[in-house]
Amino acid sequence: MTDLLEAPAPAPAASGRPAVPVRRRRRGLPFSPWHLLLAPTAIVFAIPFVEMFLASVRPESDLVKVPTPFIPSTLTLSGYGDLFTTSPVLLWLGNTVIVAGTAIISHLVLCSLAGYGFARLRFRGRTLGFFGIVATIMIPTQVLMIPTYVLFSRIGLLDSLGAAIVPWLASAFGIFLMRQFFLSLPAELEEAGLLDGCTRRQVFFRIVLPLAKPALATLAIFTLLGSWNDLVWPLIAINNDQAFTLQLGITTFQGARRTEWSLLMAANVVATLPLILFFLVAQKQFIATMTFSGLKG
Repeated sequence: MTDLLEAPAPAPAASGRPAVPVRRRRRGLPFSPWHLLLAPTAIVFAIPFVEMFLASVRPESDLVKVPTPFIPSTLTLSGYGDLFTTSPVLLWLGNTVIVAGTAIISHLVLCSLAGYGFARLRFRGRTLGFFGIVATIMIPTQVLMIPTYVLFSRIGLLDSLGAAIVPWLASAFGIFLMRQFFLSLPAELEEAGLLDGCTRRQVFFRIVLPLAKPALATLAIFTLLGSWNDLVWPLIAINNDQAFTLQLGITTFQGARRTEWSLLMAANVVATLPLILFFLVAQKQFIATMTFSGLKG
């Protein structure tokens, strides 16, 4: 049985042209059957975030109960009030925005340039250089911490915001992602621009980059997630509380003998909300890149 039913052909129009048959769509489910599986899965993944938000607005007496009730007995914003009055959370948030913003801009510029060079330019050692860069992805981060710490100590970057910024200026994954996307673009578009008198630089900025918006948005998402949530390296390299990032500042609410749960949960909400908003804005570009560049599973 077909989903489309053909209606009777209408009478010819006055101009003598045969009228186009009108097709009526059979009414079916207003949603895909996959939603029956995806909706419960999404709810399961959303439960921890809902519990985190509820914990941030529940009184301290509810937080120390065992088991902790899922629904708060009363709602209070005292956790948020204490967070913004007793801790420099705005300073930490500003530092994190600086780190993440610098990381995103530098990744978009450096990784797109390097990715385009490896995808389109012909030079000696191109393949060896590319695989050498990609091979660094397999090196554990823990192996690089000691030499990076020694290097930063010699150049005077420790205990400053620069210690959190420099490691995020570029990444092998970003170069790989942009190269794969540029390879998926038709080379004829660039050749047409070169025939019209454009230089290679003009082709890159006027033709290639506008088409690479989905890949750039995806790279921005991954860079934001990594730089925003980075904790281990700032925990090692930064001891100055004026240079704390948000994730590093949150650890101060956890002590050896007592944890301030209301402040901790409120700070986690403040740290998580910008990531959710950013992903909601860029999710269409993210899906387009996974489909267009062949990186899907």
